[in-house]
Amino acid sequence: VMKLNPQQAPLYGDSVITVQLTEEDKVEDDVVFYLVFTGSTVQHCTSTRKINPGSLETISPGHDCCETVKVALCASREGHPVLVVAEESFQFVQDEAYDAAQFLATCAGNQQALNFTRFLDRSRPPAADVDYLDEKVALAFRHLKLPAEWNVLGADQSLTENIPRETLMHFAVRLGLLRLTWFLLQQPGGRGALSIHNNEGATPVSLALERGYQKLHQLLTEEEAREPDSWSTLSHTVHSGDYSVKHHRGLDVYMLTAEA
Repeated sequence: VMKLNPQQAPLYGDSVITVQLTEEDKVEDDVVFYLVFTGSTVQHCTSTRKINPGSLETISPGHDCCETVKVALCASREGHPVLVVAEESFQFVQDEAYDAAQFLATCAGNQQALNFTRFLDRSRPPAADVDYLDEKVALAFRHLKLPAEWNVLGADQSLTENIPRETLMHFAVRLGLLRLTWFLLQQPGGRGALSIHNNEGATPVSLALERGYQKLHQLLTEEEAREPDSWSTLSHTVHSGDYSVKHHRGLDVYMLTAEA
């Protein structure tokens, strides 16, 4: 038996899982442990890192649907066959950050919804909450399968740029969401949104300045602005056919995902 803590993770992955080993699995240094998550349509294999003789750490993969999957702890040692040492079940769930990303993606062009996000801003969350919100919603957004025609400014591109309106970019900048802003900048319509005025005549750029968000303002105005450091502690994914490999820089853990 092994204990996984927590026993569930959001669909978009990237959260830390601790694996408690039983007495008999605490082993010599030359054994490499990895976890295999088997879902109904995809399988993930993650590397682990040892915290102490009795516990390992890994990163939860991003999954394709809400379900309970089987997790096998495998041990490999040079010159020996790979052994499955323990099995446990694990659940992928849709959390509030995922709901929020879905809501925002759907509302890209919806003025009523975007005005609601302005109403939210009046009750400003404390900085630590904003950082948490930023990380989780950006991760979830990145995990959404956005339709090919998706645009930061909404589907109706016939709106000329001169009509004053709220945009998703106004929302991200107003709350100071650095990672989400960076993500939106890479999407169709992201750069175009920077010059759009809302009803008060504010653009995302002027909002960043007015609120004193220096890093954010740099991100929006510098030609060669690189991705924010805070983003790079998260993972980086490379796709190839039915496979993808993800590297989580913070923990130096690798994940291989394949269509089952």
